[in-house]
Amino acid sequence: MDFKINRETVPAAECIYEGIQEQTVELDYILPDYYPDIFRLIRCRVTPVITDCSVSGDKLNYELRCDIRILYCGEEDSVIRCVSQSQSFSRSVDLGSFCGSPEFTLIPKTDHVNYRAVNKRRLDMRGAVSVKIKVTGEKEQEVISDAFGMNIQLRKTPVRFASGRVTADKAIQISDETELSQAQPAVLSVIGVRCIPGECEKKVISGKLLAKGDVDVELLYACERDGEGAVEPMSFTLPYSQIIDIDEMDEGFECSIVPEVISCEVVPAPGKTGENRVLKCETEIMLRCRGVRTSTVMLVTDAYSTVYPCTSETSEIRTEQIPVIYDESFRSSVKMADGDSVPQTVYAMWCTPKNINTRISEDGTGLTVTGMLTWSMAAKDSSGMIVMPDKDEAFEELIPLEEDLSGSSVSADITVREVSYNISPEGVLTAKADIGARISVTGSGTVRALTELSVDDSVKKERDGDYSIKLYFGVENEDVWDIAKRYSTSAAAVMEENELPGEKLESGGMLLIPIVT
Repeated sequence: MDFKINRETVPAAECIYEGIQEQTVELDYILPDYYPDIFRLIRCRVTPVITDCSVSGDKLNYELRCDIRILYCGEEDSVIRCVSQSQSFSRSVDLGSFCGSPEFTLIPKTDHVNYRAVNKRRLDMRGAVSVKIKVTGEKEQEVISDAFGMNIQLRKTPVRFASGRVTADKAIQISDETELSQAQPAVLSVIGVRCIPGECEKKVISGKLLAKGDVDVELLYACERDGEGAVEPMSFTLPYSQIIDIDEMDEGFECSIVPEVISCEVVPAPGKTGENRVLKCETEIMLRCRGVRTSTVMLVTDAYSTVYPCTSETSEIRTEQIPVIYDESFRSSVKMADGDSVPQTVYAMWCTPKNINTRISEDGTGLTVTGMLTWSMAAKDSSGMIVMPDKDEAFEELIPLEEDLSGSSVSADITVREVSYNISPEGVLTAKADIGARISVTGSGTVRALTELSVDDSVKKERDGDYSIKLYFGVENEDVWDIAKRYSTSAAAVMEENELPGEKLESGGMLLIPIVT
């Protein structure tokens, strides 16, 4: 008797490498002649950025840039000066094996920074940054999707998988000029810049991906008010619109675009009055585009013959699933100062999330997000000096979701949308932040499926008697497939004979088991 097996190849994302690389950052800087002597250090910040990344054979190569800003005041006045330097590092990772169709995620962060003034003209900084790296490749898995002949019975399950993937990165430059309002003082120097990309709108049109969005630029600049040094905040929005060519992509793909800031430089320039009242902004954004086409295949998870003995082998099949995205929000607050420590003037307040971790709640219906919020402010203290203190505050937020997360992998991208502050009549300075959580939930996509199946037609199964029907007492929630397999008959015949509405018994009771050969 002929026996035929149909097979299907299912691709899956396989983790090739996951780890952390560290990089030391050191700066020995002598002030140029036109800078005043160092009297008081205010703040130092190191911002790591991945500027380029590629996989060649079994190696991942990437470029890491660290932007360093050290703020200080001179002895003659209270105006803030900014020392700005950048250092670049070329790094590589041995993946251990060749990576087909690689996708990589690199997340840099600052671990620690120590800085000091060696003397009035010399600065010394020592720090470390780390890069969290994950590389996945495509692995092909061959499974059985159907079989015919030799009275074979098959149990199948539908599985959705990523049948096609396309990726593309496009760097775009955004240039713009912004003029200060009449109420704002002229710029002496830009002392801090943050560039925050917003949500990117997208549309697919025959091999082209249309991307439209904007980035918010928030900055602090040094200025003078009433003859004294001060700090002024400012913000503006830069829009962008781009067409990205991806030949393989069409309307059948589910796509995402993640904008990443590579650089943002703001330089003051003279206005009509000769004062620095114009800000020239040069921003580079990398649009990371990813498209996935999904298909459904019926995989055989169990099999037996009603007449012949058969053997099978199973394997755990992992399929790449499309993540479900949730946009949630919550609020957080912190006491920044009280009593005599409350500053005379608060120029600006901001908040930066770091060390974000996620875990699924015990009942599987929610997500717990934990991490640290670094609250920062630019202010003038009670002695009239400009200060920029930081305060780290841990947070934990339980976010309920509509679906069961058991067995899923989850991640959260935390962004601070708005920060406000208030000084109470009792003299307590409190800061509040509206925080957005973009949560990605990816199903397990794992099923045990048959990879090998063989039937021995040289001998037939032996039965314990010559009968065409048998009585069986089933129990509640018992699987009809397991009953049919035990008696080497057809599950469909058992369901039809007993008029069962589903594949599991709704209640216990007597069943008629027809013997099918």
